[in-house]
Amino acid sequence: MARENQSVVTEFIFQGLSSQPRTQAVLFIAFLFFYLFTVVGNIMIITVIRADCQLHSPMYFFLANLSFLDICYVSSSIPQMLMNLLTQKRTISFSGCAAQMYFSLTFGMTECVLLAVMAYDRYMAICHPLLYTTVMNRKVCIHMVVASWTSSLLSSMVINILTLRLPFCGHDILDHYFCEAPAVLALACANTALTELVIFIFSILIVFIPFLLIITSYTHILSAILKIQSAHMQSKAFSTCGSHLMVVTVFYGTAICMYMNPKSRPPQGRDKVVAVFYTAVAPMLNPLIYSLRNKDMKCALRRAMNRPKSLFI
Repeated sequence: MARENQSVVTEFIFQGLSSQPRTQAVLFIAFLFFYLFTVVGNIMIITVIRADCQLHSPMYFFLANLSFLDICYVSSSIPQMLMNLLTQKRTISFSGCAAQMYFSLTFGMTECVLLAVMAYDRYMAICHPLLYTTVMNRKVCIHMVVASWTSSLLSSMVINILTLRLPFCGHDILDHYFCEAPAVLALACANTALTELVIFIFSILIVFIPFLLIITSYTHILSAILKIQSAHMQSKAFSTCGSHLMVVTVFYGTAICMYMNPKSRPPQGRDKVVAVFYTAVAPMLNPLIYSLRNKDMKCALRRAMNRPKSLFI
């Protein structure tokens, strides 16, 4: 895959978000906080869901998987960024860049599909409550999660192979803070039309189509909720969807801006800021959104704090 590339380019140099020492210090503190909050918050959610039998439902099974995914996602890019902010040598080996790009793509794509699965879960719960327990049984839920991971692993592999087989001809300065496909592709010194087309196609399959499924699910959900006579029941139905909608808005809004553009161009500062939102901010907001806006999670957290030993049973 990289036989020709490695003879010319053996490592990439990150430009990062800033070259100013004071700004780098501020960024290090901010992203260290983002990373620690994301890891601790999502571990807390996984632990509470696992420990509280009242949360053993499809909705929280998917949420626990989303939390695990967010930990993996931030860990694929933020530690490298933190290390680069502490040193003047902001380099990564060619193989290291390949691995980082593969895993960050995989985790990002998996989150796209998993968010669509969670929207379908809400659609079944609200629009077809009598069929919910039959359709969304444990076996089906596991198959949905496995399908999310499998499709993303294979898609990322294709994009990685096509991107890294291109010649880079000594172009090794990466205008980004981690190895992301559009930024790496911009350094290639060959015709990238095929790779751009493949990335665009997979963006439609893994990003845009799940987004359309989310929109379709919530269109039906909104229609069903508006037909409910009781204001209390309407509020309860909306509350089960509010957290998921907020997460979808932040993650999809920024990811579509980055990956739904088929035209390759050198990434600008705006692209790096956009990437910050879906690689660092969105995973950090997920535990905050789900713990503060979800009534069941808040009750479970209170029960866990009142009985701390239950978290370890």
